[in-house]
Amino acid sequence: MIDDAEAHLKLQNWLSPAFPTGGFSYSHGLEWAVEAGWVTGRAGLQAWLEDILTFGSGRQEAILISEAARVFNNPKELFELNSLALALSPSSERLLETVQQGNSFQRAIGESWGELPGRCDFDDIAYPIAFGIAVSHHGIMLMDAIPAYLNAFLSNLISAAIRLGVLGQRDGQSVLASLVPSIRALYLSTRDLTLDDLGSAALGVDFASLKHEQQYSRLFRS
Repeated sequence: MIDDAEAHLKLQNWLSPAFPTGGFSYSHGLEWAVEAGWVTGRAGLQAWLEDILTFGSGRQEAILISEAARVFNNPKELFELNSLALALSPSSERLLETVQQGNSFQRAIGESWGELPGRCDFDDIAYPIAFGIAVSHHGIMLMDAIPAYLNAFLSNLISAAIRLGVLGQRDGQSVLASLVPSIRALYLSTRDLTLDDLGSAALGVDFASLKHEQQYSRLFRS
């Protein structure tokens, strides 16, 4: 394991909006939900994000990161895990979202922080799998990595909501602050889970992603 300061600095760099993963291009279906009137104002956004975190991608990706960190030195298991992660995408845009960010993350890590093991022969890699490999290879504890990942994920969606005119920057920060206890609670509730516990119940979010594929005018790629 590395010391706390080094681990936190690496996480801050890797999860920064400046890190070239292209996360700013994706709204995870939020753009359609806003147009449809499903998400309005601070309270509506907070409820939407809470559901994504607790019942949707947040929970699933926390489990996938843990599994990737566990098997990152086993090419066969890692290949199967990545295939599962890709198959869990509920729409073509959500698949693009995780693949584009995963590929970009792994490429940027390799170019700037040293090549990662466990690459296998992936044509594409899901973002949580790429992140889990990096975390394990660099000796970062999951109790630091997963909450930081989830916080960055929610921050990106709040940024998308601000650009969509749902709320302002100060309210956006208030929403993020209010979600911190839920991020911690989710990590604690998933840290001992396995692939048998995967599952999503955020059907509205998945539906919004499917509808976004047909949205006429849009700012985001998902």
